[in-house]
Amino acid sequence: MTSVINLKPASPKKIDDIAFIDLVAQQKRIRPAIEKRLQAVLDHGRYIAGPEIDELEDLLSERTGAPTVISCASGTAALIIPLLARGVGRGDAVFLPAFTYNATANAVLLCGATPVFVDIDPNTFNIDPVDLDHRIAAVRAEGNLRPRAIIPVDLFGSPADYPAIHAIAKRDDLFILADGAQSFGGELSNTQVGALAPATGTSFFPGKALGAYGDAGAIFSMNSHDRERWASIRWHGTDDARKESVRVGFNGRMDSFQAGVLLEKLAIFDDELATRRQIAGVYNERLKSVTKPQSHIKGASSGYGYYSLRTTNRDQAVKKLKNMGVPTAIYYATPLHLMPAFADYAPVNGLPQTELVATEIFSLPMHPYLSDAQIDHICDSVLEICG
Repeated sequence: MTSVINLKPASPKKIDDIAFIDLVAQQKRIRPAIEKRLQAVLDHGRYIAGPEIDELEDLLSERTGAPTVISCASGTAALIIPLLARGVGRGDAVFLPAFTYNATANAVLLCGATPVFVDIDPNTFNIDPVDLDHRIAAVRAEGNLRPRAIIPVDLFGSPADYPAIHAIAKRDDLFILADGAQSFGGELSNTQVGALAPATGTSFFPGKALGAYGDAGAIFSMNSHDRERWASIRWHGTDDARKESVRVGFNGRMDSFQAGVLLEKLAIFDDELATRRQIAGVYNERLKSVTKPQSHIKGASSGYGYYSLRTTNRDQAVKKLKNMGVPTAIYYATPLHLMPAFADYAPVNGLPQTELVATEIFSLPMHPYLSDAQIDHICDSVLEICG
């Protein structure tokens, strides 16, 4: 995912020096602990499959309640591995929203399956269960593909409507693989992202709320029997006991350095999440009269990987905000079904809500190192421009 990441040296938080994502301030907070972790890797020399990997997987399992957690090389690998393990491939239809990053669709195609794009709810920005139901029925009626899986995306950190999705999946015998690339820390009815679906993939791209210093990801399963197969696939399909390939796999491993970084970031994650939610609360209250913030289904708490909202004069607004010292990002100006790589899978009649939201969406700075003055300036600027 393309993100605006502040790589300049840390400096006092001036009103005119707002970072969209501030990794510098975060690193300053935990740098001694990270250096100690990296030194430990250098000392033991297990750059792949070091003890940091096991420690991280155990902590992620403990935090989320998912009995099985497998670290991997990226958020994309975290989607491919469960699909391969499930045998999803040629002739299979996988249902996913078109309003997401291209990795979600790429994972489906790389497994040999066919993506079926679904419209979104214009308020939550997540997959619309009603449209999902219709598209599953349409695929069954056409008879060319077998409906096999659903990939809900917890966009911007907000959990998808899992109660409705689970009901559909149970009725149609479909596998649910949640794309939680942006939603680590989110929860629904006191259940953490990672335990909301049979399988969940997440990304630790540096700009995520929990991010590494390179590419990394993890997969969560509610079935402990998934561990052996998933771990094998991420290691070229190798069986540890037999030391030979027993299934198709690839190099999907996380390295020990990244696990070390993530362990120290995980130690401060809850504190950072609380601050993210406080900032979101200010944005929600101050901007509700002039914009349309993302809404969440009943019982959901967002992980606030991003804070996104809608306005009818989006393109003009983001230009003015930039001139006022407020950085923004647009996720996603072009829905997947309108991209050249996925044009063959575009629905005949389009996806009206997805296409509308894509013209209005933009994201404001969201990280726990914003000062009160910066937050006020952001809100004042949006009110002035969008009011």
